[in-house]
Formats: sequence, C-alpha cells, structure tokens
Amino acid sequence: MKEPKVRVGIMSGQEIRFCFHGDYLFGEACFTGEQLVTYSSEGIKWKDKYYSELLFEPSGFTESFFELYEVSIGIGFHWERRENQSFQGALKFIVENGKLLVINLVPLETYLISVISSEMSASASLELLKAHAVISRSWLMNKLKSVNGVLVGKSEKPQFAIQDSQLIKWYDTDDHLLFDVCADDHCQRYQGITRASRPTVTQAVTETAGEVLMYEGEICDARFSKCCGGAFEEFQYCWEDKKHPYLSRQRDSKKCTELPDLRLETEAEKWIKSIPDSFCNTTDQRILRQVLNNYDQETINFYRWKVVYTQDELSELINRRSGIDFGTVEELIPVERGVSGRLVRLKIVGSKRTLTIGKELEIRRILSTSHLYSSAFVIERKGDQFIFYGAGWGHGVGLCQIGAAVMGEQGYNYNEILLHYYIGAMVNKLY
Repeated sequence: MKEPKVRVGIMSGQEIRFCFHGDYLFGEACFTGEQLVTYSSEGIKWKDKYYSELLFEPSGFTESFFELYEVSIGIGFHWERRENQSFQGALKFIVENGKLLVINLVPLETYLISVISSEMSASASLELLKAHAVISRSWLMNKLKSVNGVLVGKSEKPQFAIQDSQLIKWYDTDDHLLFDVCADDHCQRYQGITRASRPTVTQAVTETAGEVLMYEGEICDARFSKCCGGAFEEFQYCWEDKKHPYLSRQRDSKKCTELPDLRLETEAEKWIKSIPDSFCNTTDQRILRQVLNNYDQETINFYRWKVVYTQDELSELINRRSGIDFGTVEELIPVERGVSGRLVRLKIVGSKRTLTIGKELEIRRILSTSHLYSSAFVIERKGDQFIFYGAGWGHGVGLCQIGAAVMGEQGYNYNEILLHYYIGAMVNKLY
C-alpha cells in the first residue's frame, strides 16, 4: 500500500483572500502573490473569469506554500477565533450550498505532522508525539478507504432519537461528502505549517510512518480527548450504541487500577468531588505546555472544575441553546451515566416542559455558551444557584492527551502509552 493523499476541508465563504508564497500552477500558467476568489451565481470568479472549480498545484512541494486569511478555528468552542494560516500542497476551490469551499490536498504523513503540531505543542516528548502520530493515523485510516492512492471519505449524519420526552443526539463524522476530513476539532485540528514544526514532530511521524493500531484485524477507531478526568469512557456512551473492546472502562493509573462503578449516582458524586490519583492529575505547567497550545492554556482548571449559574441565567441559557421553551428551569436530573461518570442522559424539568437530552456533547452544548468541559458533573442547588462540579475536558474515550504526556515524562515508550489507553490493541505497519 502506498502513502495516501488526504482532502482537508479548511474553510468556506463568499469571498476568499489568500496569497501564494512561491509559484503555483493553474494549468500551464504560473502564479504567485496576493489572490482573491469570489462566489457568484455564475460560478467561481478569479481574475475576471468564471470557473466551476479551481485547482492550484505547487511547482515545488517544499518550496511553495499558500496562506489563507481569516480562517476560523475552534468553531463553537470557548477558544473560537480567526487567524491567517499557511499550507503546503495543492489548493482547490469548489462550490457547496452557495459558498466557496476551500480544500487542501496533501500527503497523509505531511497532514499528520501538522495535526500533531496543531493538537499539541511541538515541544512534547518524542514518545508522546509518536503515540499521537499512530492514533491520528489510525483514526483517519479507520474513517476512510483507499481508492487509487487517494482517500475517499465516508459520510455519517448526526444521529437523533426524538420522542415526546427525549431528544438524544450524538455528533460524529458529519456529511463530509466533498472532502475527507475538516480542519477543526470536529475531526482533527489541522493548521498546515502555521504552527512551527520542530524536528521531533517530523521524527515522530517518520519513525512511525504507516503504523496504525489494530484490534482483531481491523484498524482501531482511535479516539482521544484532552483530559479523561481519571477514568476512561466507553465509545457507546458518547456515539452510536456499538461497543469497541479496545475502548473500555479503566482508571488512568498504574498505581491504583480499581475504578468504582461510576454509573451509580452516589459513586459518581464521590469520584467527581474528590481528586483521585491518575496520570492526567497534574498541574505541572512544563508538562501541560507540551499538550496545550496557547489558546488551550486559557483553560486553567480541567481535571476538576466548577461552574455556577443563577436560575435565571441557566433558564435563559438552556432555552436559547436548545431552541426549546422550557420556561423556568426547576431541576436538572441525571438519568444515565457512562462508566467514567459522564452523563449520557439528563432530564431538564422546566415550568413549561420536561425533556431528557443526550448524549454527552449535546448536554455540554446546551449547558454552556460554547461547551462545558465535559459531561462528568454533579449539580448542587444553593438558593438561587445551580453549582456544577465537574471532571475532565472532553469525552474521555481513548487516549487522554494530558495523561499520555505525563506517561511520556515518566519514561513510558509510545507502545506502552498506546496499550494503556487502547486495551488489547496492537501496533501494525500498513505501508
């Protein structure tokens, strides 16, 4: 099998400004410098002509790159912002739903160098970077199939289970029909060569080239999140009702491996309100800087955290974020938890309506202006206040980035890190 190429959806809009640094080819003509592409009913407008699509190829892969202006990152999350981003490889423009869609075509291993630099600091330990190279490659290869060396994406729509008393929704690979993966947190952070790549990142990708996690002959769906909060969640509690044995309940520790049954409300409350020993329980800024980019470091508490709303604030927030008129929110009642204590279903009791919502990301989305750090929380009522005590950052399935960083610092190699988080899996080389 040869190294595949990946089509990455970067951004969309009515007007895209960008710059070619070095020579780019359109047909046989060569272009460099500032460019403007706009959408109209006649098609894609560039240099006073209209096209159904545009494809620009670099004259030399390493010598030429393009810079896109005002790219949105962290869409829908608390760190959302715009920045200029630079990319190697080919640049393609097509039309989707009355907008320009910008796609970067790039070799898979080059894509991975950017993903690792975008997902975490390039100063992370070599073993952590190797582990992340393997899981990022595995996740992508699991989602895609190879056709003549070019990857073709699968499409999975957001899933719903709607009844009068329940709205259960989970988000996964989402309608990527015209490209393979997007560039934001919905898939994997990809910011081209915007983030400086240190030699250790290239070394990590090169030394693991073609390696993926496999379980019983299948490439693993290698999920990961920032901080599990001390306990691994299982796949079926966050996405479709399908159990992956390598994504199983476990404590993020080698010293103490016993984990209470956090599906029970009393056990979940004790766990979340305590500070148990685990790899990801660290405040060492030197280690955290390995995993967290500058905007991630704006989050200062994530292993255990607290959020407070007044009843009026919470009612307004839930009504606005859900688009449902609950009236005054009177109670939030846990209905179901996963094995990490994360809420899978939560009942919202309002003066006008009562509804059970889920799964974890939908709960996080409705209960925050962007997203709560995780759905592993318990709630206390004190007078007019709803006090959320929470654990972890993200869904908690698969590799815990902060825990893996600590393992790397403690001398574990990348195979040991991977097999801690993906139980019973093994590393195989595909190409």
